[in-house]
Parts: sequence; C-alpha cells; structure tokens
Amino acid sequence: MTVLETRPDATASLRFPAGFRWGTATAAYQIEGAAAEDGRTPSIWDTFSRTPGKVRNGDTGDIAADHYHRLSEDVALMRRLGVTDYRFSIAWPRVQPTGRGPAVQKGLDFYRRLTDELREAGIRPVATLYHWDLPQELEDAGGWPQRETAYRFAEYAGLAAEALGERVATWTTLNEPWCAAFLGYGNGVHAPGRTSAVDSLRAAHHFNLAHGLAVQALRAALPEPAEVSLTLNLHAVRAHSDAPEDMDAARRIDAVGNRIFLDPVFHGRLPQDLVADTAAVTDWAFVQDGDLRTASAPVDSLGINYYSPTAVAAGSSESPSPWAGAERHVRFVPVPGPRTAMDWPVDADGLHELLVRLRDELPGVPLVVTENGAAYDDYADPSGQVKDPERVAYLHAHLAAVHRAIEDGADVRGYFLWSLLDNFEWAYGYSKRFGVVHVDFATQRRTFKDSARWYADVIARGGLPA
Repeated sequence: MTVLETRPDATASLRFPAGFRWGTATAAYQIEGAAAEDGRTPSIWDTFSRTPGKVRNGDTGDIAADHYHRLSEDVALMRRLGVTDYRFSIAWPRVQPTGRGPAVQKGLDFYRRLTDELREAGIRPVATLYHWDLPQELEDAGGWPQRETAYRFAEYAGLAAEALGERVATWTTLNEPWCAAFLGYGNGVHAPGRTSAVDSLRAAHHFNLAHGLAVQALRAALPEPAEVSLTLNLHAVRAHSDAPEDMDAARRIDAVGNRIFLDPVFHGRLPQDLVADTAAVTDWAFVQDGDLRTASAPVDSLGINYYSPTAVAAGSSESPSPWAGAERHVRFVPVPGPRTAMDWPVDADGLHELLVRLRDELPGVPLVVTENGAAYDDYADPSGQVKDPERVAYLHAHLAAVHRAIEDGADVRGYFLWSLLDNFEWAYGYSKRFGVVHVDFATQRRTFKDSARWYADVIARGGLPA
C-alpha cells in the first residue's frame, strides 16, 4: 500500500495555538454494544443491521467494542493519549427509548459516569445528541421525512441537557445530517434504507428544523456559558475542468451537499438554485413559515468532518442516487493519488480548502475539525504491535493542512481524530478499521497502534514533529 509522503522541511515543528483542543471521537452505536440492556430499545441501525444484505458479513452493533462495560478502560486510554477533549454521542434509544416521554435513568447514568470520569481525567466531554441512531418507533411513525420527528428530537435534547447539564463542555446537536438524510433516505445504503429523493429532501429540511429547535431547548436547559454546536460533513467539491458544464456540476453538488445546510443554519434561507434544481422532485411546500428563522438559531462553533475531496464533471450518476436534483447532470471522477482501505483518495488540500472557504463565508464562527482520519488494513503482528505508517502519514498531512489554514486566518479551535477505537463501521461492519487503538473483537483486547503513540507525541508537543 502506498504511503503518503510528507516533507519534513515543510512541516517541521509546526506549533498550534495555545488552548488548541486536541481530541478524539467515537459514536454510540459504533462502540457501545449493550444493545438491549438497561432499557435501551432498537434504533434504525439495529433494524438495518439485522436486514439481510445491508451490512457486510451480517455484522451488528450488538456488542461492538463493548464500551458500555469498558468505560473506565477506554477513558484510561484517552488519558494515555493525552487528549484534552473527547467527542462521543448519546444514544437516543438508550435515553428515551421510544423517542417520546420521560428519560430512562439507567441510560442517563451511563453518560453521567462517562462524563464524570472524563472530567476527573482532565478531559472535556463533547457530546453529540444525534449520530444516526433514531429510535425505531419514530421511524415506524415516518422518521425524519415527518415534521414531528424534529419536535421529538428537541424534547430529547432538553431531557439530555437537564440531566447532564454542566458535565458536558460542548453540546453538538447533529452529526453529519447529510449522511443521515441522503444515504439513509435517498439511496438507502445507510439506515433506515429507504430510496426516495423527496424523502431525502424532506429529511434534510427537518434536520435543519430539529437543529434549531434543539438549540432553543439546550439554551433553555443549560447554564451559561453553554457551548452549542453543529457538525457537518461538508464536501470539498472540485470541477473536473473549467468548462461551463463541469462548473455547473460542481455547483449542483455544492448546493445539495453543502449549502442545503449552511444556508438555512447560518443565513436563514434556502439556496434558490437548489430549489430550482429539485423542482421536478418537490415544490418544498414542507418548509413552513418560521422554519428557516428557527433553523438559524445562533451556534457557538461549527464542526467540520473531512476525509477526502469530491471531483465532478457533467454527466449522470447511478440510480438510486443520494444527490437529489443532480443525478442526471453530474458524474463523479477519480481524484488522483493514494487511497485508503475505504478506497477514499488521500488529499489533505481539500481540508484546507474547506476551512478557508468557511473563513470567508462565515466570519466570526469558530471552526473545529470534529472528524478526520483513515481506515487501513491494520493487524497485530506476532509481537503484538500494530504498525500503521499510512495512517500516521495521513494524519500528519491533514494536521499540516489545518495549521496552514490557521496561518491563513481560519479560526480553527481544535482537531478531533477519528477514531479512538476500531469499531462497527456502519454498512462495512467490522471490516474497516479507523481506530488509533486496535480492538480484537473476539477478546475486546485494546492495543495502541503506532499512530496512537504518534498522536500522543503531537499532543505533548502542541504541534507536529519533523
């Protein structure tokens, strides 16, 4: 496998600003396990993973990395890493199993223990309220294409905030609503596995509405100063050429991939070119008066998840496509260079491009890289070591890109490496490993990879080594 080359002369001793947040991240369904314990009921991912043919090898998150029972061990790993922050998600069906009614105290107790142990270890808890695990009962009632789901989410946000309050340093409403809306309802490769362009657009709008309603609920329940955020997987979109038709293809993907969330949340408006692009799909009548004002409730920071760029040209895409309104006008073209085990191109410049774009488009909004990392075919050698030089090179290049963006004036406050642990990688099951800590899923043994030791050194230095 090709190792991404880095140039020590260009990245030697790159120091990050004082107070920069060095973190790592996980998600509830990917690591917790304990799928039917202490009152937790099925989420859409429990149902989806049990549907034949949906997840590789028929894998489920029933046990995952067994974090529910190994909480203290995993916090100790974070302490060894030296991270200042830990980004985790709260499982909605563990806290409010049916998506309605009172919270389950045993579920909340797990997150009380987690946040208390993090704080005792000197690690800031960063909680995400939604990382794709919608209670199945709400999906049975229509899921995210139904407006009511947004109101149920706001109620859940209030319950979580009242219970955990000051224990959590940063509250993030949603993680990657694009994936949840368009991979879940558009082309069906994620839970709940539906394939409807109009449902994907309805879901995207209701995610924006849910975010705004949740911000209101959090502000009402939390003490000051409470940091409230949103995490988006924005696409670094590149046109294949400067031909007008290729440029228009990039515009279409930017509209449905980025501005469908950025414009409502930060500007209180719908992208009118997106409305025109999707006129054959919907008239957007599901957007009611006041929705965009609600969606644009101010946040304290924006989280950016980035793995690789997207290159497009004029053409057409496979059906069903997650790119509502663009599928008959856009084809995706390969990005040159090395690739990860996910077959994703390695291109750190895309991260720099996104951060500088947001510097210009959202002045005054602090930015945090809330996910960045890579899957490679890691294994423990006979001595028990896990050598992953490709991941070290990937992280080195992307952190250098973050540093360059900061030098160029982007207000980037932190970086969260994805992921702490090898875990359940959604439709790929356990076949892809993103962790800097290797997990033997048969024994649950945790082993630091070389990348974990490298990241610990970066944190200790406050910057990149030569």
